[in-house]
Amino acid sequence: MKEFSKEYDVKMGKTIESVKGDFGAVRAGRANAQVLDRITVDYYGTATPLNQVAAISSPDPRQLVIKPWERSLLKPIEKAINLSDLGINPQNDGSVIRLSFPQLTEERRKELTKQVRKYGEAGKVAVRNIRRDAMDKIKAQKKKSEITEDDAKLLEKELQTITDARCKEIDQLTAAKEKELMSV
Repeated sequence: MKEFSKEYDVKMGKTIESVKGDFGAVRAGRANAQVLDRITVDYYGTATPLNQVAAISSPDPRQLVIKPWERSLLKPIEKAINLSDLGINPQNDGSVIRLSFPQLTEERRKELTKQVRKYGEAGKVAVRNIRRDAMDKIKAQKKKSEITEDDAKLLEKELQTITDARCKEIDQLTAAKEKELMSV
């Protein structure tokens, strides 16, 4: 029975990691290489993550420097950044691409906060879907008389406790990201 709960707890943990990744992609006014994690570059006909074709560094808090392994990738990287929802114009100086992160306006902070809330809510929905799948599995096992009704109730209670804890964790992550966004 413990393995059953553990399996679904691990699935919920993966959902939380996904939410953390979504939050990392939301820029908070400071240069953070994580905002580039979702950008892919056309590398010899293959969509390749940016961090696999270039070195990314942060010389100061408001700037990222992207140095491709091959100079021929400058234009494709610049194009990929322009096509992304990053909202920053890359400056190509012939050897590196610079991204300067402007100070966020109050309006943009509120937009990003709404986006963070959507990511958090989507994460909680995913956790609840995992719980629903587990509950369905428990009901099916109970119907086939593979587990007793007492065991089923115990598993359902345990599953609900795990779900509540994971949803609370997502709420805490969301609140922390919102605080980070709203601090000037």
